[in-house]
Amino acid sequence: MAVMDSTRALAQRLGTQRLSSAPLARAADVVRLLTCVQSQERDHAFFSLAMRSRKDRYAAVQREFDTGAFVRTHILRPTWHFVAPEDLRWILDLTSPRVLSSMAARHRQLGLDDNTRLDDGLELLANLLQDKHFLTRPELGEAFVERGSPIKPGEQLGHLLIVAEMRGLVCSGPMKGAHHSYALVDEVIPPTPERSLDEAVVELVRRFFTGHGPASVKDFTRWATMTMADTKAALAQLGDELEEVEVDGIPHWFDPTQVRRRSPVAPAAYLFPTYDEAVLTYPRVNFPALPDHPYAEHTDPFWASIVLDGTNVGLWKRTVRPDVVEVEVRLAPAVAAEGREQVRVAAQRLAGFLERDLSLVENEGRPHLWGGALGHPSRRPRRADR
Repeated sequence: MAVMDSTRALAQRLGTQRLSSAPLARAADVVRLLTCVQSQERDHAFFSLAMRSRKDRYAAVQREFDTGAFVRTHILRPTWHFVAPEDLRWILDLTSPRVLSSMAARHRQLGLDDNTRLDDGLELLANLLQDKHFLTRPELGEAFVERGSPIKPGEQLGHLLIVAEMRGLVCSGPMKGAHHSYALVDEVIPPTPERSLDEAVVELVRRFFTGHGPASVKDFTRWATMTMADTKAALAQLGDELEEVEVDGIPHWFDPTQVRRRSPVAPAAYLFPTYDEAVLTYPRVNFPALPDHPYAEHTDPFWASIVLDGTNVGLWKRTVRPDVVEVEVRLAPAVAAEGREQVRVAAQRLAGFLERDLSLVENEGRPHLWGGALGHPSRRPRRADR
């Protein structure tokens, strides 16, 4: 097995994901390349698509979304992702049973294990949305109350919608103000061919390593909620389609036909959005942090990574106002003036995406992170009495 150093692997990923190589034509092309793009922070995820495509304005990405060129739904894992319409059904068929099973305890707490209540809620949901009557979650909540449904607005309705998405009943419709609406899948997505379970596993493995490689088996199983055994069997079936290399002692795979040349105008610095596929996907082999990084132990939903010349050099967050976007950065003290200028250029790219003026604020030290000293709530150990 050939050996690839981590610096080269990280650089190759940037090219594969079209961050340092020629951008793709449309935001939807990026979604197809990456297969599923995590998007619980929708507007940040819109920027992720813009960073990889020629659709470098928020309005242009939203137009594609509103026309259904890609949709937003709970798929792959129990969180929102963007996915291409033709990929929705087969990926749901493959991954949803495992995800829904993992949520069974929470659904019991919410009373959604009552099949009659659940089925009645799903039937009401379908009736409210039929004939492309796109409704937002707040609008659906009002309608459920008006019709006397036992499904209450809040967490109960939210989880009913997740079940409906996981079962392929609903997905996103066009945006209505700040909210995305819901639509019936069968009304907005044409029929697509079914795949056997084996075909689906192999295709998902192929697509992941094509869009995310070089990546490891564990990278894929975390991303896809699939087993290691199924993943390794699919890799064996793919054979020479993917190339295997060792990075930091770990086997990685990539599609050799998708190795992209770095563009002469590729940026030196990236303000990666929260949950961006370039940083979230790879827990083991990722951009190394400077020793004096202000905080590098875990992800935070409000502070995201700044990568400069292949190194994680700090954190950033944004505040969007009507005419200006304020970008606060916390950089490692070792970042020189030239590097700080490249970070400013990256922040200007975000401002251009939002079509607002830029207010860049540099502060020092560790910021206040969500969850405080205990860290992100999802990373805390569970109490024995829960």
